[in-house]
Amino acid sequence: MKIQPVKFLEGKISLPGDKSISHRAAILASMATGDTRIENFATNADCASTLDCLEKLGVKVRREDTTIFVKGVGKTGFQKPETEINCGNSGTTMRLLAGVLAGQNFDSVLTGDESLSKRPMQNLFIKFQLAEAQN
Repeated sequence: MKIQPVKFLEGKISLPGDKSISHRAAILASMATGDTRIENFATNADCASTLDCLEKLGVKVRREDTTIFVKGVGKTGFQKPETEINCGNSGTTMRLLAGVLAGQNFDSVLTGDESLSKRPMQNLFIKFQLAEAQN
C-alpha cells in the first residue's frame, strides 16, 4: 500500500467530550495552518490548562461552551513565551507540549503546580536524549 501526503484535510468528526482526545485535538489544531473548530471539548481544568498554554505560545483560541476555535500557527509557528508556561496540574499538558516545544527554535520552561512538580518526568527526558543522540 502506498500512502501519499495530502495538502489539507476537510471534514467533520463528532466525538464525545473526552479529556485525552480534547488535549490532543487542541494541540494538533494549533500545529495546523488555519482555523479549526472543535466541538464537545472537555471542560475540565486540565484541558483548560492546555488551552492557556497554547495561548501563551501565540495561538489564538476562542471558547464558546464546549466548542473551541483554534487558529493554527503551523508546526513551527509558535511564539517564544515571555514567561514560564504553567501547565497547572495537567501531566498530559506538560508531556504533550514538551514534545511540541522540542521542535521549536527557542527555549521554553514548563512548570506546574506543587502536585505536578512532584510527578516523575525522567522517562520523558530519557526519550528526548535518545532521540537527540540518534540524530
